[in-house]
Amino acid sequence: MSIQTEQESLGSMIALYCKGQGHPDPLCADCTDLLAYARARLAACPYGDDKPTCRQCPIHCYRPDMRKRITAVMRYAGPRMLLHHPVQGVRHLIHDKRSRPPS
Repeated sequence: MSIQTEQESLGSMIALYCKGQGHPDPLCADCTDLLAYARARLAACPYGDDKPTCRQCPIHCYRPDMRKRITAVMRYAGPRMLLHHPVQGVRHLIHDKRSRPPS
């Protein structure tokens, strides 16, 4: 999966989370900061387009506080992606099953 596709999916997940938490449209300041941080980390990924899903990656790119925040987003938005963004949700599930941590 390309970095751009991952960034789009991440943007959708953060938007879904922000809306679900009752934050203002389109994104609150905290979610905007998280999205900018996550996009910067994805753009700097040493694996490029061959990167595994973050859950399976041996490198933890995120600062501990941001990792905690993105984990909360993923837990909330992940199951809801199939309803709100089915193509992105299914694409992410397939990528998660097919990707393996780099050796």
